[in-house]
Amino acid sequence: MSVTQRCNLNCFYCHREGQDNCNGELSPEEIERVVEVATSLGMRKVKITGGEPLLREDIVEIIGRVSKHVEEVSMVTNGILLGPHASLLKKNGLDRVNVSLDSLDRGTFEDISGTDRLHNVLEGIREANRCDLGVKLNVVMIRGVNTDELDNMMDFCAANGTILQLIELTTEKCNTNTLSYKRYHYDLENIENDIQNKALNIKFNELHNRKKYLVPLNGSGEDGKVCEVELVRPMHNTEFCSHCSRLRLTSDGKLKPCLLSNDGLVDVLSTIRNNGGTGELKSKFLETVKNRRPYWHEDDEDEGKTEVLCSL
Repeated sequence: MSVTQRCNLNCFYCHREGQDNCNGELSPEEIERVVEVATSLGMRKVKITGGEPLLREDIVEIIGRVSKHVEEVSMVTNGILLGPHASLLKKNGLDRVNVSLDSLDRGTFEDISGTDRLHNVLEGIREANRCDLGVKLNVVMIRGVNTDELDNMMDFCAANGTILQLIELTTEKCNTNTLSYKRYHYDLENIENDIQNKALNIKFNELHNRKKYLVPLNGSGEDGKVCEVELVRPMHNTEFCSHCSRLRLTSDGKLKPCLLSNDGLVDVLSTIRNNGGTGELKSKFLETVKNRRPYWHEDDEDEGKTEVLCSL
């Protein structure tokens, strides 16, 4: 659930969660109404995202309203405002956070994000740990920018008890041959092969059927320094799409079957504001599910016709 398109960073690769325009934001009451209907259809988990969700002054209220209805509430944040919010978020039902952090180097962080706020992010991570929020570090691997920081990232995550999630840079199908994409895209296959060979144990994440690697940092793991690593490799990945079970809600109240495409958007906010009943709202969810199509699939013959929203 995207709760805002506003952000306090300006990362050069940002795809804005697939939402180009900001046409208002749902109120906490409207967000809770959507969640109530979704849970009646079997939804168990909600991930709050943005933009930067902590820019909403009512974010603690939103978490409290959502957490009453689901088994787990998580949040994607850039971490800059996490420190002052972590305790209240935890008390109101937030279970874990994904902190987007592409570099531990101050200069590189500023080059990527457009701001010198790395210290705020690190403090946010420390405070989240103090509050017993589960922390996962989201790192987009960018060729020639941060790919030399992998060992430092693994050490940092092991020392701070956080999961490291390496994410492949994505773009639309029609742009995979552009100079900008080729310049920054970094194939994670070799990294995954190396991590898999070193792993003490391999588990599976039910979402997208992805592997989770427990990697010792000293070669044996005898001193307890182990980093849990996941990799997100969506590009040209039919298995990734075939195991996806997510629906997305845009900040202006539209359900979408896939992050990468604007096909099949279904407006639920208008139904709520026109006092639509539960049955009518359920039908919107069912319509969205019916619109689901794997973005990457075996018989994809015309890649240029699908409108996607992950541009560099």
